[in-house]
Amino acid sequence: MAKQEENIVKKTCKELGITQKELAQNIGVSENTVGGWSRGVTETPKWALKLFDLLKTEKKYNTAKQIFCDLEK
Repeated sequence: MAKQEENIVKKTCKELGITQKELAQNIGVSENTVGGWSRGVTETPKWALKLFDLLKTEKKYNTAKQIFCDLEK
């Protein structure tokens, strides 16, 4: 299970185009906490997984918004 947790953190950072440090800042935890999740030292809590999903949804929304704004020009 730790392997899956590691992939979730790395996958989220890759999808968002951010570092683990930036991910930690975005969700209000320390860089060490995110690092622990990434390495499988501690399990990523459900609330953090939900925040990862929200951040990815926000990025998709902002991307779509920018596309539509560009079309109006």
